[in-house]
Amino acid sequence: MKQSLTILLFLLPTISISLCEPLDPKQVKALQSLNIPTTKDPCSQPSLVCDTSTPLRHLTTLQLSNCTSPHLSLSFAALKSLSTLNTLLLLNCPFTSTASPTRFPSQLASTLRSLTSVNSLRNISAVSLSHLRNLTHLTLSNLTIKASAPYVLFSHISNLQTLTISHASLAGSLPKHIHSPNLTYIDLSSNNLRGNIPSSITMLDTLQVLILSSNQLKGEIPYSIGDLISLKNLSLDSNSFSGSLPDSLSAIPGLVHLDLSSNQLNGTIPAFISQMSNLKHLNLANNLLRGVLPFNSTFIDKLQVFKVGGNGNLCYNRSVLSSKLKLDIAPCDKFGRPVSPPPSKQKRSSADDSSRDGDYDEGDYDDGGATVSHKKEHHHGPNKLVLGVAIALSSMVFLVVFLILCSKCCR
Repeated sequence: MKQSLTILLFLLPTISISLCEPLDPKQVKALQSLNIPTTKDPCSQPSLVCDTSTPLRHLTTLQLSNCTSPHLSLSFAALKSLSTLNTLLLLNCPFTSTASPTRFPSQLASTLRSLTSVNSLRNISAVSLSHLRNLTHLTLSNLTIKASAPYVLFSHISNLQTLTISHASLAGSLPKHIHSPNLTYIDLSSNNLRGNIPSSITMLDTLQVLILSSNQLKGEIPYSIGDLISLKNLSLDSNSFSGSLPDSLSAIPGLVHLDLSSNQLNGTIPAFISQMSNLKHLNLANNLLRGVLPFNSTFIDKLQVFKVGGNGNLCYNRSVLSSKLKLDIAPCDKFGRPVSPPPSKQKRSSADDSSRDGDYDEGDYDDGGATVSHKKEHHHGPNKLVLGVAIALSSMVFLVVFLILCSKCCR
């Protein structure tokens, strides 16, 4: 028993020492260059995570957010000292801009698993990013990717699960081959991407989110988009897509968010959309869609967002949907065409009223004021001005005759 207790007492100091090992001095210096306090144990800060290695500990996670220093710099030497990082997260920490883009040391490139820079790093080269072969999560926003081509990223980083590159001046076309089969999230919004959606995108059957908004993409939405059976969010708005909405969208059972607004899509809206039970956000505004809206109030009421305005040839059936709904489209006439707005009262004639067709009655527009004023303008009887002038002239003639008679009597 005494021997066991002696062994236990001997081990306790060893455990205590291992938990209080100092941080690698090179990494301490790198933290100081980033204005991170190091007077106390740096690993006790919530923005830092360290391992428990001996004789020196090393950083595995570094998170910087809402930095206040106006001259913050992330040098290549600092990154080299932080080569043990698995996670690097930078939020709203604008680093001092340099002429050359940010480069990642080879050792850091091999260990890094998650990289996030939002309104922080100024520019990065696509070649440098392609060296981060073990990344699983990449988020870059509000920066410039130098000499960029999307295929450089997709063809070299095979373990990616989430990819966000937005407001990054990313140019070129989407790659025809993607070597990241485990992608579940793609956001390439607000860039300068051109061309079509390649079949390589629609082969990612684990993809749950596809956001390609605000680019210069064109062509038809591929029919193979329906192969993305895991998709929950499809946002292709603010591009130049044309053609009709593919029927294959009905094959995506879990779609929650569908935004195809501000394109050049034409044709009618397919009725199957109303059968998509999980849909909560539907935006088809500002396209060239036509015909009768195939939705009833039950479907529209369950949506959190519903927009179809800006489609001049699209209309709704007044017997199905109430005019109180603010749909930003006109009701349909009996031929399924949008009813034109009523002509102005000044230009309306009785011939226009009698020749108006469609499923509207004469009482659909209020003409009462115009009719009343029209009758007042055509009432019978002399004009008051003419009558007044006639009375004045008669009085003057009578006065002249009266004066002549008076002058004869006085002689």
